[in-house]
Amino acid sequence: MSVLYIIGTPIGNLGDLSFRAAEILKSADLVACEDTRRTLKLLNHLGIRKPLLSCRAQNEEAAAARVIAALEGGKTAAYTSDAGTPALSDPGRVLAGRAAAAGHDVIPIPGASAFTALVSVAGAADKTVIFEGFLSPKPGRRRSRLKELLATGWAFVIYESPFRILKLLEELADLDNERYLCLGREMTKLHEEYLRGSPSEIGANLNKKERQIGEFALFVSGHKHK
Repeated sequence: MSVLYIIGTPIGNLGDLSFRAAEILKSADLVACEDTRRTLKLLNHLGIRKPLLSCRAQNEEAAAARVIAALEGGKTAAYTSDAGTPALSDPGRVLAGRAAAAGHDVIPIPGASAFTALVSVAGAADKTVIFEGFLSPKPGRRRSRLKELLATGWAFVIYESPFRILKLLEELADLDNERYLCLGREMTKLHEEYLRGSPSEIGANLNKKERQIGEFALFVSGHKHK
């Protein structure tokens, strides 16, 4: 049986790609990816030329069938999402599941993840951390899910866009303003920044900036802010 490698790629800084990941990309016969343009940029940076196959959320079932056909033909395949570790708020789980069910080896090549990177610098004492990813954009569902997450008493991590980050902080302040938060913006990139404090404190700090840009990851502790 052939091998499908699930590769963690940089979330911003291309220097974070592991040596092993680069070697796998060089040796693979086929690279399936969430966005061929993003992966092409990475491969060009590495001086690698490979056949690329689009495998995004909208076509993952069909793309998985094509990858499995290549594996059945004895080829080695690699999969990358746009940034970070596949299947964490990115496509990849369908492909991995289908390939494993077909009897092929599915091997992880660990790499960057906004989730683990943020937890590592949050400085909280929580042992249990829920990965939530993106909340529903619908206000009622968002607020209901936030209540559920807060009620667990555990820490959790949310990804958010610059268009809704202030609203998210307002909702958290309204529901439980005593929680300790760590907000990461543009992680590993040029304008990387981390803000720590209660929801209202971080919201006030963020509001002072001219505009909200970049990608946000938010760690919400199960403990109170001191």
